[in-house]
Amino acid sequence: MDRLRDTDAVTIRAPHPVKPLDLGARRLLPSGRMTVDKNADPPLIRLTQARAAYGGREVLSGIDLAIRAGERVALMGRSGAGKSTLLGLIQAQIPDRVALVPQAAALVRTLSVFHNVYMGRLDRRATWHNLRTLVRPARADVAEVEAVLARVGLGEKLWAKAGELSGGQQQRVSVARALYNGRPVLVGDEPVSALDPRQGGAILSELAASHGTLVLALHDAGLALAHCSRIVVLEAGRLVLDAPAGEVDPARLRPFYETA
Repeated sequence: MDRLRDTDAVTIRAPHPVKPLDLGARRLLPSGRMTVDKNADPPLIRLTQARAAYGGREVLSGIDLAIRAGERVALMGRSGAGKSTLLGLIQAQIPDRVALVPQAAALVRTLSVFHNVYMGRLDRRATWHNLRTLVRPARADVAEVEAVLARVGLGEKLWAKAGELSGGQQQRVSVARALYNGRPVLVGDEPVSALDPRQGGAILSELAASHGTLVLALHDAGLALAHCSRIVVLEAGRLVLDAPAGEVDPARLRPFYETA
């Protein structure tokens, strides 16, 4: 249940002028010059001239992107720019290392919040254990899930039905499922879109504390700049900006959100 659907995506190589930012292999000298660190680890994720199409319509074109372990990357751009599709390509690179927060909460509405969060590790438990958990969860599992829910402010909702929650609460359950999953790379598609900026900031801090690498599609420039180290902007399926967050401000991002 953690895999984004990208069955129509294909990858090709073709000329494209955008050069990807790859600061992980570089360091700044006192003189201000950049030098390449030949001992740096290779990128965790690398896309080279990637493209994707759905139903014959190209939605991504010429994407060059390298992400190293430990980076916190915000994907930004207008609705329809290709952010969700790019997240799908990124997840497909290392599916066994990714914890996912999908754009829709993707909860089983008739099951309890506990069971929805527990699904974050469903594939790592024995079948007999998962079946027993449906009826009589182990105390250790209940305690662990409850602790994760407390981190997103929902400890009291452990046995509530997921379908009874508000949209913001459902989104936090989805985040809790990813936290419980625990894999080192967090891929999130608008993981705090239903929350106010204060709540959203707190949730992003929890994700950063639990996952070594973050790749997040975000629409809030303030949250992106405050919680991410790198800003990547898509426009009409192409990468048009890739820069350290410290070199970007809301004014520089504003043209990518104004109505065309």
